[in-house]
Amino acid sequence: MYYKTSGYRIFSIFNYTLLTLICISCVLPLLHILAVSFSGSAPANSNLVGLLPIDFNVEAYTKTLNNSNFHQALSMGVYRTLLGTFVGMVLIVLAAYALSKDSHGFRSRSFYTWYFLFTMLFSGGIVPAYMLIRNLDLMNSIWALVLPVAVNVFNMVLMMNFFRAVPKELEEASLIDGAGHFRTLWSVFLPISMPALATISLFTMVFHWNSWFDGLLFITDYKKYPLSTFLQTVIVQQDFNKINPDVNELKNISQRTVKSAQIFIGTLPILLVYPFLQKYFVKGIILGAVKE
Repeated sequence: MYYKTSGYRIFSIFNYTLLTLICISCVLPLLHILAVSFSGSAPANSNLVGLLPIDFNVEAYTKTLNNSNFHQALSMGVYRTLLGTFVGMVLIVLAAYALSKDSHGFRSRSFYTWYFLFTMLFSGGIVPAYMLIRNLDLMNSIWALVLPVAVNVFNMVLMMNFFRAVPKELEEASLIDGAGHFRTLWSVFLPISMPALATISLFTMVFHWNSWFDGLLFITDYKKYPLSTFLQTVIVQQDFNKINPDVNELKNISQRTVKSAQIFIGTLPILLVYPFLQKYFVKGIILGAVKE
């Protein structure tokens, strides 16, 4: 039972006010981009659009959805996200399962644990990474975007803590019944680790969907850009030719509305996936944090 003291009430008010302000600061830019994407050229170019569209039209979305370059970048972004999430989750689950054992079950556990932690704290840098990908002949390949970031050590530690919380009696019963480690992992650990799997999968999906710098570094053909790299070149580098090769078609439409439409369409897949996985977040992250 909680007693609502004055300090507790002041903290609650401060906490709710701060979270509300953070929520508003996250939602308002998205609403502004959505309003600009549905506005006419004149008010969008004059910076007159706030949170509601002016001269409502869907021409920017029509142009964007009929743009072959955007379609190609979108398909590359989806492909990278699905492939990167699959490869990453397979490697993370296998590594976390092995490292969740004690020293009797896996004698080299301490060595590999420190090895993973070292790679999380220190990296070779951009130049060695570029030379490695080039020497492996992976330039302009989807694997150049997937393999270097396949194992996220932070996510692996979350998964490892979740596996350590699984009762040892379940594992022992499975091994006594004749199952090996792969069968135990597949039939015992994974079915009861769905909150952690859903949470880490979403983390990995968001990472791959939003990553743009490695696309600029390892992909030289802009037709192979994933969506995030494509949008970065259009919005930051102001290379409008990548939006549409025929610039004459865009004379009657605002660049701001087209960019806003592309940003919103690029954000939409994550916004659609998030509500289905959000319910697993708390349980997936904090399980294993409480020690007895």
